[in-house]
Amino acid sequence: MAVDYFSLGQRIQAQRKKLHITQERLAEAISVTVGYVSQIERGITKVNLEMLSKIADFLECDMTDFLRGMSHGSSEYLSDDLKAAFLKLTPANKKLLLGISQLLMQGQQDGVDLPRA
Repeated sequence: MAVDYFSLGQRIQAQRKKLHITQERLAEAISVTVGYVSQIERGITKVNLEMLSKIADFLECDMTDFLRGMSHGSSEYLSDDLKAAFLKLTPANKKLLLGISQLLMQGQQDGVDLPRA
């Protein structure tokens, strides 16, 4: 089961920013370097469960908030992230995204899949 570490990092970053916490403050609280926090947030470093627990505790949330739907094999893969992003779009961009989604679904039905990001 592959974990999407980029999306995991994005969720950590979003929660940190929501609480108006800097990378420096987070790094100090969990006893790592700012560079390490940056690498986690960019999905470069694969964070272990112990570190994820420390991050979640400091950011006042549950570790499962970061992990829910994070596996490529999960039927809910990125559903919450997609919904949140969709809700922030203008009506015109929502319509555009819907059209793109329909094209992607048609491609899947035809056996065509875009390269993985």
